[in-house]
Amino acid sequence: MLTFTDTARQRVAHFLEAQNDPDLRALRIAGDRASQRLWLVKETDRQDGDAVFRVDAFDVYLDPLSAERLTGATVDFVDGVMQSGFRVFFPSPAWDDPLAQRVQDVIDTVINPGVAAHSGNVTLEGVEDGVAYISFGGGCQGCNAADVTLKGGVERLITQHVPEITAVRDSTDHAAGTNPFYVSTDQGRESPLS
Repeated sequence: MLTFTDTARQRVAHFLEAQNDPDLRALRIAGDRASQRLWLVKETDRQDGDAVFRVDAFDVYLDPLSAERLTGATVDFVDGVMQSGFRVFFPSPAWDDPLAQRVQDVIDTVINPGVAAHSGNVTLEGVEDGVAYISFGGGCQGCNAADVTLKGGVERLITQHVPEITAVRDSTDHAAGTNPFYVSTDQGRESPLS
C-alpha cells in the first residue's frame, strides 16, 4: 500500500484537528505515478471497493484503480520557500555504482521535490563516463521548458553536488505522451506545437 513519512502523518493529523467539521476524519488519495490528489473526507465518503488502511489516528481511502497505481509510493510533506504541500513519490532504485547512487540521492532530495510542484519527476537512467543520463516524467515530459529545467536546474544541481559528473543528458521522448509539446513532422524532425 502507501507509506507515510513522520512529517506527512503529523501534517494530516494537524489539518484534521484544525477543521471545524468533526466528521472529517479521513484522507482520500487518488491518482497515479504522474499526478495525485489528496483531500480530507468524512467517514461517510467511503465508497464500496475503496482500499482502506489506518495511519495513526486517521484512515486513508483509495479507489481500486488508485490503490493499484500507487502501491509502493510514499506520502511526504514538503515545506519550503518555493513550495509547500503533500507530495507522493516512489522510492528510487538503489544503485550498485556509488557515483550513480550519489546522483540518485541529489535527484531524490533536491531535484524531485522542486519539479513535483509542477507534477513532474526526474528519473536517473544511468551514469557513464562522467555523464548522468536522466529522463523527465509526469508534467515535465514534453514540457516546452524541459531544456531550461535541464540546463538551469537539473544539470547545475547535479554537477554542483556531485563534481565527478561533467554533464547531464536528457533521454526523454518528449514527443510521446498524451499532450506533448513536440510532435514529429512528416520530415522526421520535431517541431513545437502552435
